[in-house]
Amino acid sequence: MNKRGFASDNNAGVHPEIMKVINAANEGHTIAYGDDPYTASAVKKIRNVFGEDVDPYFVFIGTAANVLGLDALTKPYHSIICAETSHIHEDECGAPERWTGCKLLSVETSDGKLTVEGIAKYVYGIGFEHHSQPRVISITQSAEMGTVYSINEIREIADYAHSHNMYLHMDGARISNAAAFLKTGFKEFTRDAGVDVLSFGGTKNGLMYGEAIIFFNTSLAEDFKYLRKQGMQLASKMRYISVQFERFLDEEIWLKNASHANRMAGILAREVGGIDKVKITQPVQSNAVFAILPKDIIPGLQKEYFFYVWNEASGEVRWMCSFDTTEEDVMNFASLIRNVLS
Repeated sequence: MNKRGFASDNNAGVHPEIMKVINAANEGHTIAYGDDPYTASAVKKIRNVFGEDVDPYFVFIGTAANVLGLDALTKPYHSIICAETSHIHEDECGAPERWTGCKLLSVETSDGKLTVEGIAKYVYGIGFEHHSQPRVISITQSAEMGTVYSINEIREIADYAHSHNMYLHMDGARISNAAAFLKTGFKEFTRDAGVDVLSFGGTKNGLMYGEAIIFFNTSLAEDFKYLRKQGMQLASKMRYISVQFERFLDEEIWLKNASHANRMAGILAREVGGIDKVKITQPVQSNAVFAILPKDIIPGLQKEYFFYVWNEASGEVRWMCSFDTTEEDVMNFASLIRNVLS
């Protein structure tokens, strides 16, 4: 077995309970392309969580969930406002711009979270044909810096968006970690807070693969089945995606996994935060720890416990904890850092 590192929660395996339901769904034949009982049951489960009138669609990966969700909200002359650290801006290889044709307007932030004040600087030129028209605000929950929007912060952004004839999109790749931190369900800070479209992720919290695009504003999903097909995301054997979500949405899976990953990050921050020459740079509110440490020790640490450098100039690194990170992993890593710096 490969040693668990702190590079990404994507590096973790599949939760055993999720693997069980995938295996169970592998028995016999069923109708393809989502017309199967597993998908129907998963849709029902999502509606039980988010509301009976929501419209969910399953896709393979998070980039597709973000890009196709945004495509449903926009025309090519629109612009999308997002944080400069957001996944759609930094880590999707230009897919949002290429697929939607829209301009991404990135906002500088200190913690990965947008504010109305920061957004407002980009909302101008409305009706001016020489200017791309702001149409969507996209936020990430939890944010790429490991921080979490409060319900009130999301509601404030949603209200601003809607008052300016714009939509609010949420990238929820790590939505479970945010919910665990907020000690609430998903609905309270998505649909109830004014989010129009959600990319609901589970791959970083124990799923094998697959994401859900959930439309709270269902008028936006009127023709979405065609966008999904054109976007090459209509899975023929959709049951293997959807059956995961039915099991995942039981709190004993998503909440237990996310709470554990968050707790491991908290322990890691506590253990390394007191080490001389290590500086924690962001509040630890989810399963991520950001820290600055001497650049010369980073390669050696990475050989033992792999992780990514976030900012090469400053020596800032990112340590991610997963649902299967153990306290022993954390303590051994912290001890290694302590010994290297002693």
